[in-house]
Amino acid sequence: MTDTPPNTPAQPPADAPAPKRGGGGGKGGGRNRQKPPQRSQGGRPAAMRKRHYGLILSFLIIVIVPIAAASWYLYSRAADQYASTLGFTVRSEDVSSAVDLLGGLGSTLGGGGSGAQDSDILYEFMRSQQLVQNIDNKLDLRTIYTKQRDPDWLLSFNPEGTVEDLTRYWQRMVRISYDAGSGLMEIRALAFTPDDAKAIAEEIFAENSQIINELSAIARADATRYATQDLEQAVERLKQTREALTTFRLTNQIVDPNADIQAQMGLLTTLQAQQAEALIDFDLLADIARDGDPRLEQAQRRIDVIQVRIDAERQKFGVGGQGPGGVEYATTIADFERLTVDREFAEAAYAASLAARDAAVAEANRQSRYLATYIKPTLAQKSEFPQRIILIAIIGLFSFLIWSIFSLVYYALRDRR
Repeated sequence: MTDTPPNTPAQPPADAPAPKRGGGGGKGGGRNRQKPPQRSQGGRPAAMRKRHYGLILSFLIIVIVPIAAASWYLYSRAADQYASTLGFTVRSEDVSSAVDLLGGLGSTLGGGGSGAQDSDILYEFMRSQQLVQNIDNKLDLRTIYTKQRDPDWLLSFNPEGTVEDLTRYWQRMVRISYDAGSGLMEIRALAFTPDDAKAIAEEIFAENSQIINELSAIARADATRYATQDLEQAVERLKQTREALTTFRLTNQIVDPNADIQAQMGLLTTLQAQQAEALIDFDLLADIARDGDPRLEQAQRRIDVIQVRIDAERQKFGVGGQGPGGVEYATTIADFERLTVDREFAEAAYAASLAARDAAVAEANRQSRYLATYIKPTLAQKSEFPQRIILIAIIGLFSFLIWSIFSLVYYALRDRR
C-alpha cells in the first residue's frame, strides 16, 4: 500500500462519471450544462469524407491532366519554330525641283495619300488572302507549313485545307506589330526552318514594295492626268493650225504674204521713182524742144505707161484686186493673218500646257513613296517558338482557376442545403 502525499487531491477513477456543477438551490441549478468532449492532442485525425476524394479527383482531372498532356505534347511532339524579323516604314521623297522656277505651276497639285494611310493599307494587305495566294504561288506555303505534320499535328497546317484555312493559319504564323502614330511596322514570320522563315519575310517585303509602287504610280497618274489631257489638246490644236497654214500656202502659191506685200510695195516705190524721173526728163525736154517733137510724145508715153502700171499695182491692194492664185489680195491677207494668229495662240497654249505637265510630273515625283527598311529579314540561329514554359504556365494557371471556381461553387451549393 503506497502512501499518498499530503495536500494532494485524490484522483477519481477513470470510469467515474463527471461531477455535476451547481447546486439545486442556486440560480440555474435546475439545468445541467455539459461541454462536448474535447479531443486530446494525441487523438486520431478526422476521417476522409467522400467529397474530399471528389476534390482530389477533380484537381487531378482539371489541373494535373491538362498540364501533363500539354507538357507531353510540347516537349515530345511540337516542332520547333524559327522566327525571322522584318521592320520597315513608308517614306516620301521631298526634294526641290527646277520646275519650281516656272512660278509654282505645280504648287496646287495634290499628291496621293500620306505615309500613315499607306501603312494602314499595307497592314490590311498583309492579313489578306491575296498576299497569301501570291506568296503561296512563289514559295509553296502549304509545303513549308506541313513539313512537321507527322509529329506536330496540332501546330502545323493541314495540307487538305482550303485557301481560307491557309489564310487563318498565316495570321497565326505571321505576327504584325504596327504603330499608327510613327508608321513603323514590324513583322515576325514563323516557320519550321530558319531559311523558310527568312524567305517568307523577304517575300513579304517584296510584295509590300510592289503594292507601294503601284500606289505611287496611281497617285502620279492622278496628279498628271488633267495636265496630260490639256497638253494633248494643245498639241492637237497646234497640229491643226499648222496644217491649215500649209494648205493656205499651197492653195495661194505663196509662202509669206507679208514678204509678198513688201515686194509689191518695193515695186510700187520703184515705179513712182521712175515716174518722177520721167516727169523731170519731160519738163527738161519741153523747154528745149519745139511743138510736135517726137521726143516729147515718147516722153509723155513713157509717163503714161508708168502711171498705168502704178495704178494697176495699187489696185491689187484694193477691193477686187487680184493677188496670187486669183484671189483678192485683201482676202488673202486676212486669211493669212487669221491663220497666223491661230498658230501663235496654239503655240502659246502648247508651251503653257507643256510647262504645266512638267510641273505636275515633277510635283508627283517629289511625293513618290517607297519602303524604308530599318530591320532587314533576319536568319534565326535557334528556335524561340513555341514558348513551352509560358504555354504550360498559362494552361496550369487557367486550369487551377477553373478548378477553384468549380470548388467554390460546389461548397456554396452544399452549404445552402
